Amino acid sequence: MVLRSCWKSRHKNRPGTGPGPGPSAAARGVRAGSAALLWLCVTQFACAGGELAEITKVVQKDAEFDVTYNDTVTSENQTIYAFNHTVSRNRTEGVRVSVDVLSQGFESPILFVVRQKQAVLSFQIPLILRGLYQRKYPYNHVGRTLCQPPTRAASETQYFFVDVSTLSSQGTNYQLRVSRVESFTLHTDKKFSFTASPSQPQYFKYDFPDGVDTVIVKVNSDATFPCSVMSIQDIQCPVYDLDNNVAFIGMYQTMTKKGAITVQRKDFPSNSFYVVVVVKTEDEACGGPLRFYPLWPDELINAGNRSKFIDVIVTPAIKSEVYVMGMLFCLGIFLSFYLLTLLMTCLENKRSSILFLNVCVCVCVSTAKTPASPYEYGSFGKCVCGLLVMSFCFRSLDSVGRSRHESLSSVEEDDYDTLDDINSDKNIVRTKKYLYVADLSRKDKRILSKKYQIYFWNIATIAVFYALPVVQLVITYQTVVNVTGNQDICFYNFLCAHPLGALSAFNNILSNLGYVLLGLLFLLIVLKRDIIHQRALVRNDFNALECGIPKHFGLYYAMGTALMMEGLLSACYHVCPNYTNFQFDTSFMYMIAGLCMLKLYQKRHPDINASAYTAYACLAGVIFFSVLGVVFGKGNTVFWIVFSVIHILATMLLSTQLYYMGRWRLDSGILRRILNVIDTDCIRQCSGPIGRLQSVRVFLLCRAAYGLIERPNDFASYLLAIAICNLLLYFAFYIIMKLRSGERIQCMALVCILFTAVVWGFALYFFFQGLSTWQKTPAESREHNRDCILLSFFDDHDIWHFLSSIAMFGSFLVLMTMDDDLDGIQRDKIFAF
Repeated sequence: MVLRSCWKSRHKNRPGTGPGPGPSAAARGVRAGSAALLWLCVTQFACAGGELAEITKVVQKDAEFDVTYNDTVTSENQTIYAFNHTVSRNRTEGVRVSVDVLSQGFESPILFVVRQKQAVLSFQIPLILRGLYQRKYPYNHVGRTLCQPPTRAASETQYFFVDVSTLSSQGTNYQLRVSRVESFTLHTDKKFSFTASPSQPQYFKYDFPDGVDTVIVKVNSDATFPCSVMSIQDIQCPVYDLDNNVAFIGMYQTMTKKGAITVQRKDFPSNSFYVVVVVKTEDEACGGPLRFYPLWPDELINAGNRSKFIDVIVTPAIKSEVYVMGMLFCLGIFLSFYLLTLLMTCLENKRSSILFLNVCVCVCVSTAKTPASPYEYGSFGKCVCGLLVMSFCFRSLDSVGRSRHESLSSVEEDDYDTLDDINSDKNIVRTKKYLYVADLSRKDKRILSKKYQIYFWNIATIAVFYALPVVQLVITYQTVVNVTGNQDICFYNFLCAHPLGALSAFNNILSNLGYVLLGLLFLLIVLKRDIIHQRALVRNDFNALECGIPKHFGLYYAMGTALMMEGLLSACYHVCPNYTNFQFDTSFMYMIAGLCMLKLYQKRHPDINASAYTAYACLAGVIFFSVLGVVFGKGNTVFWIVFSVIHILATMLLSTQLYYMGRWRLDSGILRRILNVIDTDCIRQCSGPIGRLQSVRVFLLCRAAYGLIERPNDFASYLLAIAICNLLLYFAFYIIMKLRSGERIQCMALVCILFTAVVWGFALYFFFQGLSTWQKTPAESREHNRDCILLSFFDDHDIWHFLSSIAMFGSFLVLMTMDDDLDGIQRDKIFAF
């Protein structure tokens, strides 16, 4: 009965229901909203707690666009503004409702309800938006854009109503204005500017033109703050355009100065979408300073002026032909290295064949003997050529060995220990003042070969067990990004992120192909050298048995495998780059740096090089600290102190192991022996290994002090920089000692060194461009985003991938070829350093 009386009272006051002329168009529209009036009665009945007090007076007005209505609302009266407009299928225009409350200190909020054909939009004033720690921000001026439901007719008249009500007994003054948004549709390659605030969000419509399947929506602003959110939503009602609901649907990302989202037609069945821009109530999400924490959670905080001027432009993305060109370019670069290697191999084989025939012919002519048969000639030539090579080896050994020895010290009998057992006991052998490679390559070659092959099999096993979970995890990351639409999860260069299928940045993944292809090429080169060496051993070639640096290829195989895995894991990292999976990109970089240092040390110390199990255990410890640094290292002084102490101790132990050729013990007498050696070798004569360790101590202290003082946020990169610096220093030391020992660098190795150095220089230039960084917030990272610079497909970081893979391949070649000049020198004449 109460609801019936409410209905009669409201229906009696409606225009067009009493005597007089026929109803107007507006009245007919009101009649169409009879059900809504019943809903208002139910609402009022519920709000009154089931007891209907005094009947509220309802006033309905026919309203017009672009007219400002000043009115007062109390609990005793309610106003309904009726609007109508013509909607055309071929023309889209927006409708914006702006409300401003003029009264101060009103006791109850005003409720505005906008009833449309297919949607209901409601908001209160003051509009309360929540921030961090549930802090509340009130806004008395609100502007909202009404969603536009699609129409099938060519032209249709639609009605909508704005209901204003409150439970306040005091009169509250407000202003209402409904206007048309003429520039509601965005156009391709045409910049559009507007202003937005937390209580006045903006959104606009974009229709895909014919022939365009993918576009990039770019949003720019001159001001860093206030922080804002850009969202891409399908054409539907309601549109989520407030700070507390903008992340409900579609794709979204926070932004300060830059924002970009790639949108594909296949994701929007209506071939159109909304570009929504919302200004946040706080700036913490964009890296702004934290505000004062309020004493009470319900305290209202003055929001202040947080309007932001923004430009938006929609540009077509690249076409499928550019994808094809990018893939062909990537393949062409690295397959050219295969062709170059094949060409050089053919030329080398041809030159070796010609040299071999010329030597044989010269020897046979000098013998002045005519062979009785072709078979006899061939046998005779082979025999003489072999003798010639052996005599050449012995002759060069004496001359080069003497020059090297004389270049380092005077040849005196006091320089050597003349005991007989110096050739049998390794503790005595390593007491020589000058050690040679022969002194440190006394173990059986077959045992050493199996020892170093373990490096390859172990790293292959590690790669399988490491890569499979990584691939599974990054697929999950990409799925989460695609399902939730949260573009802040991954730190892409959004201005040059070209999607393909489910992948958001296919170009960053494709550019890692070089690591895999060049790593495979290096394995093929190592395999060729390994086969040639094994054949030489089978025929008891003197050079292979007694001359040159002992050839063990297990570490080379491990290095090639590590390069391929670096490409695979770097591609996995770039599926969704962020701080939680950055170790995927760096793990095998540690492996490569460690294996290169081991290979450099193995060249002159094959007998005392670390085993595969020890080496990989140490590298596992490095990766373990890398993960700890990412999780706990940011600003944690205790962690940095513990790490620096462990770092210094571990490096000092390793340095001692290297300098003393493995002939020292860690036991209870270690301190007494250290003091004794410091007294004899450092204080009294300042020579020996302890003297050489002084520079290591200084370098370690400087490096540890830098870490403790600066405490960089990117701990993984800091740790990787330590490994690379150690490798470069050891590399430089090796080359300097090689030249100082009277050895030379052949043309091939010299070309590789110069080429690699130049490529590394260009690679580091592109690396430090810093297109994105997960050390900052996603919005701050996007400030560094830049457009593609190569084929409209690759950015600076992709070029880094290209150049760094080539530079690593060149570095491996340098390691392999830099001692080729010693292939004809006996090992007891080659210095160990």
